Amino acid sequence: MNLQSPISILSIPVHNVTFNETIALIESFIQEKTPHQICTVNPEFVMAAQSDEEFRSILQNADLCLPDGIGIVWAAKWLKSPLRERVTGSDLVPMIAREAASRRWKLFFLGAEAGVADRAAQILGERHPQLKVVGAHAASPHPDDDDESIRLIRQAQPDILFVAYGAPAQDKWIQRNRARVGVSVMMGVGGSFDFISGVAARAPRWIQNIGLEWLHRLIQQPWRWKRMLALPRFVIAVMREVKGNKGNKGKRDA
Repeated sequence: MNLQSPISILSIPVHNVTFNETIALIESFIQEKTPHQICTVNPEFVMAAQSDEEFRSILQNADLCLPDGIGIVWAAKWLKSPLRERVTGSDLVPMIAREAASRRWKLFFLGAEAGVADRAAQILGERHPQLKVVGAHAASPHPDDDDESIRLIRQAQPDILFVAYGAPAQDKWIQRNRARVGVSVMMGVGGSFDFISGVAARAPRWIQNIGLEWLHRLIQQPWRWKRMLALPRFVIAVMREVKGNKGNKGKRDA
């Protein structure tokens, strides 16, 4: 399928795609047999990218930037470019596993704490007996560990590589090594392995639906409070952009 131009939120692209369209795009990426990077954009990503030039460049050049955070959905609406669906990495990983089982895609799990990737792969394999998981490896996102991780990935020859180092480390790892690993689809998945394996509890669906998943996660992981400070900064920055857009429209109409 053809991918339409993304909307821009504080100079960060976000593609207006649904879950089903994302799966279709992944299938097309695999058929192309060339490296593609998928990023799951949330307000923390956007604000980090304002001061991290490398991260900003990665997001701006990614093959697919998914609308992961509820704040992204709200911001798009405020900017008069509403998104059709929130496509979260935590929901997408199990969905990809289900599709991979039927389409014979091979998966590799990289990152998270020791044993977590293996456990997540095991659980998804139990749910989908036909799933082909060709590797799971913790390591770290430090460049000194790249060679061993790349050796294992190249040996396994997966179609899809999930990288769970948290942002921006996971996204920088993919960009740094995309040519060396040669995997068709590489996606940063944050805490998805933790949710699948039960290391961390995801918010109930009703909390997700009212946009308070971030609060649930903060209660579960209070050490994240400094990262959560990005949320009010994001709202203020988007409101300024909305106001600026209205001002520019008024000047054009004058």
